[in-house]
Amino acid sequence: MATVYADEEMADPVRILVVEDEYLVAAQMQSALTEAGFAVVGMAATGEDALAIAAREHPSLAVIDIRLGGGLDGVDAARALFKEQGIRSILATANYDEKTQIRAVEAAPLGWLPKPFEMRSLVLKVQSAVRALK
Repeated sequence: MATVYADEEMADPVRILVVEDEYLVAAQMQSALTEAGFAVVGMAATGEDALAIAAREHPSLAVIDIRLGGGLDGVDAARALFKEQGIRSILATANYDEKTQIRAVEAAPLGWLPKPFEMRSLVLKVQSAVRALK
């Protein structure tokens, strides 16, 4: 599959941060996104790790599971990424309830990915989010 570029003039692949505390799921996500032409710049298992990796790697987009271990859940991490670094997110969750949606408004999510999901759905959602970022 062709590489997906953030900027056609610069030819930089779109940089994605994966935030998922289940290692096997995170590895599958990394593999699917890489095969689709994205550059996965990091995988974080906690919200705190996501903020640190994002500060260092400057991803274009983060795909974040809402339920994470550590002090920050995925919504808190997405809100902090957007507020502190301007990074938008796709939020993955099995619990797409109104309270979660209201909490996530400040993160300006580019989409929601209902769990469980197939890797093809992940790739399509990320491609859509990248188009929205342009």
